[in-house]
Amino acid sequence: MNLSEFQKYKENKIHTDHSFPYNTYLCSIPLDFPCVPYHWHEETELIVIQKGSGIVHVDFHQYKVSAGSIIVVLPGHLHSIAEIPGEKMEYENILFRSEMLFSKSDDLCSTAFLTPLLNGTLPVNVHIHPGLSCYEEFSSVIRHMDRLCEQRPAGYQLSLKGSLFQLFFLLTSNQQSHMLTASEEKILQKLKFVIQYVQEHYSEPITIAQMAEQCHYSASHFMKFFKEHMKTSFIHYLNDYRLTMAHQMIPSSPDSILTIAEQCGFDNLSYFNRLFKRKYGITPKQLR
Repeated sequence: MNLSEFQKYKENKIHTDHSFPYNTYLCSIPLDFPCVPYHWHEETELIVIQKGSGIVHVDFHQYKVSAGSIIVVLPGHLHSIAEIPGEKMEYENILFRSEMLFSKSDDLCSTAFLTPLLNGTLPVNVHIHPGLSCYEEFSSVIRHMDRLCEQRPAGYQLSLKGSLFQLFFLLTSNQQSHMLTASEEKILQKLKFVIQYVQEHYSEPITIAQMAEQCHYSASHFMKFFKEHMKTSFIHYLNDYRLTMAHQMIPSSPDSILTIAEQCGFDNLSYFNRLFKRKYGITPKQLR
């Protein structure tokens, strides 16, 4: 399944079926796309590294991952995936919606464990690796889930659901001590606001002054804030997002390259072409 670098930084893409909200697919960095930019969604996501190595960010933490590593991304958390220069990484994405685990009425499992875990008040290990005591069991459960999805015996959904409960048990019984501080949580919410604003307005002119005003910052403070926490300038981030959207549109849209560039917020075709080739190694015309 080709996600084309994800459709949006805050994903609105529906990954799962409503009747059984669980899905899995394989990706490769940089074969499928050079990176998966910062985004978030309402599903829980398990990133299971199959081959090679790369970098995964979750909120304010960076994890260097390699074959066998598992990253747990709970709903609403900012995360990204990037290549290590010169290396490749193949990984499996498992996404599911939390409502499939809740009963219609509150019970002990929901109130004491699932709700605190999913809303972030119960700290969990994000990086599941061989150094953890729960690693072998955790990875064994995921292998079992993959076999179920491949073979699909009658009633396999029951076993899948039970496996998810087992994973949450392992996360709960092997808690870590770190949680986001109130200050980090405030920063995270501000960054999510900026990302969502770009998603909704990328086709329009967006200036530093405009974003600073939206965040109730001075222009200089906004630039420093964004660079410090996103490790890139806002203008680079904005252009990169616009290029990502253009890259998705060019192969499938009947519109001209000029029209697509304008739809993605570029009012200068030469500038658009130059940035596009720098990012993807080919021109928009060559992609088409």
